[in-house]
Amino acid sequence: MNKSRKKLPVIARNIRNYRHKKGISQDKLSKFAYVSFNTITKIEAGDTLNPTIETMVKIAKALGVAIEDLVK
Repeated sequence: MNKSRKKLPVIARNIRNYRHKKGISQDKLSKFAYVSFNTITKIEAGDTLNPTIETMVKIAKALGVAIEDLVK
């Protein structure tokens, strides 16, 4: 199975889905959430499996959703 087809963690899929619904890029999300672009790309790629609570709070706030929406 190639890497682009690996099953992404729930958090990665949810962040990507909410970001797409908002119509914003990873770069814009990183700026809105005050986290590095690298952090966003690693989370969405499934390379960071357990982002910190602080990071999750920032991302959820930037996306206008609850943290629970990102982890369920």
